[in-house]
Formats: sequence, C-alpha cells, structure tokens
Amino acid sequence: MESTQISNNAQSRSGGIFVSGYEEITILVVDDTAVDRALVGGILQKNNAGNLTIHFAESGEEALEMIEAEDPDIVLTDLRMPGIDGLELVKSMRADYPFIPCILMTGHGSEEIAAEALQQGAACYVPKKDLIQKLASTLIHVLASAHHERVARRFDDCWHETTSHFTLANDASLIGAVTGHVQSYLQKFRSVSENELVRLGVALDEALRNAMFHGNLQLESDLWAADPEKFYAEAERRQLVEPYRERTVDFTLTCRREEVRFVVRDRGAGFNVEGQAFDPTDPMQLTRPSGRGLFLIRTFMDEVNFNEVGNEITMIFRPKSAVELAFDEESI
Repeated sequence: MESTQISNNAQSRSGGIFVSGYEEITILVVDDTAVDRALVGGILQKNNAGNLTIHFAESGEEALEMIEAEDPDIVLTDLRMPGIDGLELVKSMRADYPFIPCILMTGHGSEEIAAEALQQGAACYVPKKDLIQKLASTLIHVLASAHHERVARRFDDCWHETTSHFTLANDASLIGAVTGHVQSYLQKFRSVSENELVRLGVALDEALRNAMFHGNLQLESDLWAADPEKFYAEAERRQLVEPYRERTVDFTLTCRREEVRFVVRDRGAGFNVEGQAFDPTDPMQLTRPSGRGLFLIRTFMDEVNFNEVGNEITMIFRPKSAVELAFDEESI
C-alpha cells in the first residue's frame, strides 16, 4: 500500500482520491448504522480512481479485529456506537496502532465527545451533514500527513546511532547552551519525557561544571563551600593565566536506540576515583559539604564510570518505555 515515493503532495485527480506516497489506499469505515455506512461507501466509491479498497465494520470491536487483519491506511469512525464507541476506538488505536490516522464522523450533539477524541489522538473530524462536500478533501490532507509520519518511522527504523562532539572553553555560560541543545535534541528526536530531560540536564550540568572548575581550573570544593564569591572570582582569574587558560572540556554525546551516552573529559590532573564513595540510596549523602554533583549524577544516571586518571566521566542513560513511565507515575 505504501510506495517508496517520499513526496507528500496530495490532490484530487480525475474525480478521485490521489495522495502521493500511496499506490493503493485501504480505508476502514466504522459505523453501527447501515444507512450511514452506505452513505460513506457511496461517497468513497464516487471518488474512487481505482486505487481505493474499502472495508466496513459495524462496531468498535469488529473494527479492532479488522485493523489487525487488514492494516488500513486510515479509519473513518462514527462516535456514538454501542460497546466500544468512537472515543474508545481512538484510544485503543493510539495505544496499539499509533501510525494509522483516525477521522471522526460527528453527528449533532456529539461535539464534546469529538473534542475529547481529538485530544486522545484522532487526526481530524467531518460533520456527517458535510460528508459529501468535505470527506474527500479531508481524507487527502490527513493521508498526506500520515504518509510523512510513516516515512519518518521507516527512517527511524534505519537509524542506529548519532554522535556529536563539543569542545568547550572554561566559560560557564556555555554550559546552559550545551545542556539546552542536548535536551531539545533528546525531546525532539528520541522522545525522552520532560521529567527525564530535567534530570539529564542536571546531571550533565554538574559534570560539565566539575570538569571546568575542579578539573581544568583545579579549584577546591572547600573554597566554594567557604566563600562562593571568592570561588568564582578565582575562577575568572585562572581562566586568563597558564596552565589553565588553554585547557578545554571535551563532551561527546552518543545516542543509540537503547541508551544515551555522555562522555565529559577535562584537561586537568584528575582525582582519586577509588577514594570517592557516593551511594545514591544513602540520604546522608545530602549532608556532605562536597560531592553534591557526583551524588546527583549517580542518582539520575543508570550507569556512571570514570577513567583511571579521573579526568573523564562516562554517564549512561537508558530511556524508559511508556509502560515503565506509567508504572512510575502510579507508584508515586
């Protein structure tokens, strides 16, 4: 049904429904009323340029069975039906068939249900009184958008890894820019949840700050605890003098399907990794005068490792599935 064509232009051609990207279009019509099924079927047949296959279901239950069997390109559904109604059908499709768009056919008095169904994942709606005038054009526009999503899904199936490298001077203002870029990328391309993005941002921020201030500029945590103002003043001074001035922080972001890997390396002398014990489950860690950054990193990341010298940290984050996130929310 889906062609290898990438263009998603759509138009009505020769009185029929034509959408670039589809050689054949399979449509499932769901309505418990025979008269309405006949009406919709007649409209579709009138617009059939020889590329439409039309199936009918009399209930939401039957529709789900046919979606599994026929893998339609699009579903047209009535809202008010006994058993699984249009709203429940939309919810089920969003969970199990998220790439099949669903168009609602709304009758008078079903506006509130239609609004909720749109929020739950329906792609569009057509009032039943306007089916003759608007159904074909609505199908064209929704199918064009759906084709774009399917191409994106095929592209995602081909993707294995993306790696980005950053080299940062000892300028703390760069940390927020890099962290924001990473969060934006993970949200847009890897669908990481907002809560996880915040935790990742905190961990990355701490790692970059540790690399700059404690690694490259060799500033002690005790100085920050005693006098933060003096700490940052000394940081500004060291940025301009040797041997600190030319030191940089190297940051590598590697995204794979199963994990996101952050590697932060400074040019300092490193620290005694074996002498640092940070237990994320120990609440007493919160009272330590130093080591706050490493405590947060170990708490928010799935795996944390250092090189032997102690000037490179590798942080691994494994994104949670939608099921795992839902379980976490129920556990709160």
